[in-house]
Amino acid sequence: MSDRKAPSLSNLVQRFFLEHLGQHRAVSRQTVAAYRDTLRLLLGFAAQRLHRTPSAIALLDLDAPLLLAFLDHLEKERGNSVRSRNARLAAIRTFLKYAGHHDIDALATIERALAIPQ
Repeated sequence: MSDRKAPSLSNLVQRFFLEHLGQHRAVSRQTVAAYRDTLRLLLGFAAQRLHRTPSAIALLDLDAPLLLAFLDHLEKERGNSVRSRNARLAAIRTFLKYAGHHDIDALATIERALAIPQ
């Protein structure tokens, strides 16, 4: 564990969109919208599953079992195709890779989540 306080999930998400996608990666508006929609769906699912508000969710809560349940939810309850599911997973993986550079305490959780196959 590091001595520095880990950034909040909301702070990580904000920096991911503003700094990483907006400035460093210069991705299209469509990509930003797709990533935004994915994280919105994920945080809504996690809030319901964990019985918390989205602002009370931590990066460590986004573990592999929760992500697998979310992906299953996308396919079975929302009727998403495998292609859409994999696009959502790619967006989540991009966010988690970014988050891993900023929250060292969450690296083990992130590593297990990144091991989820397409």
